[in-house]
Amino acid sequence: MGKKKNSRCRVQYLLCRVQCLFKTQHCNSLGMFLFTFHFRCPKQLLGSASVSRIPGAGAAQRRSRPGSGGAGPVPVSVPVSPGGRFDCGPERLLARADCEARGCCYIPGPGPRSGPGPPWCFFPRGYRSYRAENLTATESGFSARLRRVAAAFLPAAVDTVRLDLALETPARLRFTLRDAARQRYEVPLATPRVQGRAPRTLYGLQVSQDPFGLVVCRQRGGTVLLNTTVAPLIFTDQFLQISTSLPSQFISGLGEHLTPLFLDTAWSRVTLWNRDMAPAPHVNLYGSHPFYLVMEDDGSAHGVFLLNSNAMDVLLQPSPALTWRTTGGILDFYIFLGPDPKSVVRQYLDVVGFPFMPPYWGLGFHLCRWGYSSTDITRQVVANMTAARFPLDVQWNDLDYADAKRDFTFNKKGFRDYPEMVRDFHSRGLRYIMIVDAGISSSGPPGTYKPYDEGLKRGVFIRNATGQPLIGKVWPGPTAFPDFTNPRTHEWWHDMVKDFHEQVPFDGMWLDMNEPSNFVEGSQDGCPNNNLEHPPYVPGVFGGRLQAGTICASSQQYLSSHYNLHSLYGLTEAMASHSALLRVRGKRPFIISRSTFAGHGRYAGHWTGDVGSDWEQLYYSIPEVLLFNLFGVPLVGADICGFAGSTSEELCVRWTQLGAFYPFMRNHNDHGTRPQEPYSFSPAAQAAMRSALHLRYSLLPFLYTLFHRAHSAGETVARPLFLEFPTDPNTWAVDRQLLWGGGLLVTPVLEAGQTKVRGYFPAGTWYSLAGVSSPGAVCGSCPSPAFDSTIHSKGQWILLPAPLDTINVHARAGHILPLQVSPLTAQSRSKAMALVVALTPDGFARGDLFWDDGDSWETFERGDYTEILFLASNDAVLSQLLRASPHLDGILLEAVTVLGVTSPPRRVLANGAIVSDFSYRSDTQVLRVPVSLPMWEQFVISWS
Repeated sequence: MGKKKNSRCRVQYLLCRVQCLFKTQHCNSLGMFLFTFHFRCPKQLLGSASVSRIPGAGAAQRRSRPGSGGAGPVPVSVPVSPGGRFDCGPERLLARADCEARGCCYIPGPGPRSGPGPPWCFFPRGYRSYRAENLTATESGFSARLRRVAAAFLPAAVDTVRLDLALETPARLRFTLRDAARQRYEVPLATPRVQGRAPRTLYGLQVSQDPFGLVVCRQRGGTVLLNTTVAPLIFTDQFLQISTSLPSQFISGLGEHLTPLFLDTAWSRVTLWNRDMAPAPHVNLYGSHPFYLVMEDDGSAHGVFLLNSNAMDVLLQPSPALTWRTTGGILDFYIFLGPDPKSVVRQYLDVVGFPFMPPYWGLGFHLCRWGYSSTDITRQVVANMTAARFPLDVQWNDLDYADAKRDFTFNKKGFRDYPEMVRDFHSRGLRYIMIVDAGISSSGPPGTYKPYDEGLKRGVFIRNATGQPLIGKVWPGPTAFPDFTNPRTHEWWHDMVKDFHEQVPFDGMWLDMNEPSNFVEGSQDGCPNNNLEHPPYVPGVFGGRLQAGTICASSQQYLSSHYNLHSLYGLTEAMASHSALLRVRGKRPFIISRSTFAGHGRYAGHWTGDVGSDWEQLYYSIPEVLLFNLFGVPLVGADICGFAGSTSEELCVRWTQLGAFYPFMRNHNDHGTRPQEPYSFSPAAQAAMRSALHLRYSLLPFLYTLFHRAHSAGETVARPLFLEFPTDPNTWAVDRQLLWGGGLLVTPVLEAGQTKVRGYFPAGTWYSLAGVSSPGAVCGSCPSPAFDSTIHSKGQWILLPAPLDTINVHARAGHILPLQVSPLTAQSRSKAMALVVALTPDGFARGDLFWDDGDSWETFERGDYTEILFLASNDAVLSQLLRASPHLDGILLEAVTVLGVTSPPRRVLANGAIVSDFSYRSDTQVLRVPVSLPMWEQFVISWS
């Protein structure tokens, strides 16, 4: 038997060598049946093939190769280019003999075998791993059994895999691959349950029987979005691999990494396994988001989400194609058809959940430093901010406040009056947040530290191989790690939050070190020598081992092993913290977390970790913010001026200007570095920072409305240009600019010594908002935008002036922006408002405002809010109350600035009354109208 097998392999290899050298596909003969649903994908993708009819699926009649009786191989010839090779030795480098023994092709390349580039040992096309059998209709779609037909070269291969295809919605397809014989770990993320199947779909679907593969393409146009026939499926106990072609090289997502907006498809690897790691290129960072979005050649977009939390690699290659490799769980895929990128994001959020609604105060300016070592210092920082006339809404403390760096404690030396300090901040309208680390100190004598004593009693900690709490080491020294997958842990966590809040009435939580981070590898006692600690395949994790920088993979949690649950740690802690804060405070929770996973935005925001104080990190913060918005985590920002290392004045000014347009705005830095509070710089730098902060605060009503749209409709807050302009390919790779919603374009300076900046302006009219926060003559203290330039773009790059005191912000024609008049803090919600109306050349604009009390839980869900629609034409601006509540009572509209008024008005009316003190400039075509109108009533402002 062995001789026959080796003989077969040798023959296959010889055929493979010939066909690979002559660039023909399928080094072995390929038999294939196609099951087609709703629409047949282009036939040439799979060569000559048989098609079987599935009842109710709209398939064509079955066709068989002559003489085959409906079974047997069907040869297909398609080139195997170097860029389309899929590695046949995923777990190790293979010599020629080992490669050929697997029935794979071996062609040495010019570069090193281990470097980026085409693999030397690669699968022939048509490599048979699984054969699909018994495809049957189900309530939601179809199912089949996949029988393994190839010899396994990784341990514990699964012989029979169950395929389930669910046609969930017209734009969403789900397919899962599970072990048919036994239950495996699956991610405990609540996803929508769909009854029945979509009667009409945007996608066509084909299933290749032998070798097994799936092809998903668009009904309209036939673009292939997913084609897993390009390489074999591998399904073993600890290694699962599936590959697909991509319709273009413009692929974005797969966070969290320090990366441009679009990924490199030239043989790059993306590793997902949450890690405490200062942001650096080509390493796994704090979060795992196995979701990608692809822009197609015609401007359409689609997305793919793999619901799997195990350690994984995603390999990209120039054909273009992508390979998923994960170390466990199941393969649970969602495909989102869009067809535009906004719809892809919405469809993804339909699965993982819409973002939480932050409190209004959370959108203000936050200030922190590791090194505020006493309440006296912390109080002085707040006083200095006030004296320097900088807005501040939330003061933070790093670990300095804690007693021996232990959670839910405060030291009685520097922070003896800690509770009084927080209450004093509250009396002045400030909020307060402190850091909470994941590790719970385990070193004190019994009875001296309640969080550990009570946690030990309730059994809430992750356990080692002996069933005892696993002990690692973090800031307090020896630490245990709460298991947030355990319902008992949620109750214990709530009790600890409640106890501490009764002492120190904090307003939010800052969750750090929750990958979880560990200063010893695995535990203080090491880790067992087993297959969870040393799996047959280890993704490209920094440190080379799963337990590097964290706890043992084989440690046990309530739901499963840490091997399966590791990347969910931050998400589960955020869920427990969200629930605890809601119960304790009775208001919207405000949580910022370092570690994240898919669905995190439902519970918390994110800051991008220990970024360095340098210009490169300033740039990378933009794609990071944009990507997290695509991931459904809109409340995101980087530490302004950088965390690690000392900033320069110029860098800090430019970072503050950009940071004014992070959805989450916090200045935070490391101890021992140069102070970087805004008041610590020169008067000129302070003026520039103050201007940026005032601009942000003026725009808070607009920003708050964007967050409402994210929370209620699955939209993004900060968004890449391609989301708004998908049919303009020039926007796709733009990641040095960002949009707020669809109406505000931000073009920051990202390099030292520059006083000009190039920005891309999609086709349309764009009005500069320079000076929007400066007091003007129109209405005393209300915003008076200085629209000193108007850009009529055909879709082009434009060089903009950008002196140190300026960040370029442009309003897009067709949008109406609600502003707050001269806000000093987010508590200035009761002050008057203004509107900026940016007319299109044909005289149209629209906008909206969402307004509630800014802090209560589920105001939208309970209907306790006001929503106003603003509309403008060539000669009028009006408001329509879509929903009314008392929250806007007493707030006046004091100014309306209309951009793009082409001729001087002779008369202006506000609700029929003449406005005599309006102003108009012919050179800028700006009309300014001072008014005093109740925002809670509908109004009409007209001119003629």
